[in-house]
Amino acid sequence: MAAYKRILLAVDLTEESKPVADRAVALAKFFGAELHVIHVIEPLSLAYGGDIPMDLSSVQDQIQEQARSHLAEFCASVSVPEHRQYLIFGRPEAEIHRIAEEADVDVVVVGSHGRHGLALLLGSTANGVLHGACCDVLAVRVGPGAHQIED
Repeated sequence: MAAYKRILLAVDLTEESKPVADRAVALAKFFGAELHVIHVIEPLSLAYGGDIPMDLSSVQDQIQEQARSHLAEFCASVSVPEHRQYLIFGRPEAEIHRIAEEADVDVVVVGSHGRHGLALLLGSTANGVLHGACCDVLAVRVGPGAHQIED
């Protein structure tokens, strides 16, 4: 297996990001790879179909500032410098694909809930990232029933 040189960790900045980050950090250490981190904020107009008859720009600005702060704190905990941090507005799958190509990453690490049935058919970010990715994708199982790695 060829060594990974650049790893993109996609996070939602919830508690479930920690086990996903642990895998990405372990992978980066094993291969001596550069770790990049991305958090994508889905604009409220996309999330709610644009049917809200009010100006949400101030709410969106607050969301962005809070996300910027959380991302900086998260990246400090995994030793990722600011120039390898990406805070982007858009559709998560599309933006993760775009940054993966631009940063020439070898693998994207993303969390997956392992959904079944209707939830699987409706899709998830991990599933969306897998389809159409320009590189390997590691989906780390999170949530109930997930196995944690031991140090």
